[in-house]
Amino acid sequence: MTDTTARHSVNRAQADQARQGGELVRQRTPALQHIEHTSEFLDLVGACAQFVASAGRIVPGLRGQNYTEDEKATVQRNLARVRAAADWIEGAVATGQVTQEEGLARLLAGE
Repeated sequence: MTDTTARHSVNRAQADQARQGGELVRQRTPALQHIEHTSEFLDLVGACAQFVASAGRIVPGLRGQNYTEDEKATVQRNLARVRAAADWIEGAVATGQVTQEEGLARLLAGE
């Protein structure tokens, strides 16, 4: 399709239809919700473990390194994103609320 608007409309309709079909399947198959929950839980735990493992591998090699002020600022910005994401995860697990606040969304996007 050469018409961008038409292509976007078709893509949106396909995504909506797939989402509605998925919701119907979840309603008819209660065990599927448990399986999805388990999968999402494992993904979350795995992401946390991967971050910790990566930090454990990288940080010891930082000994004796001298970083420029720009490099330090870049690390600080990214650590702020990591902290924000960790707080978001903690809140989502504690409350079930997963929506991002506008400020958090901008921070995670690197703005």
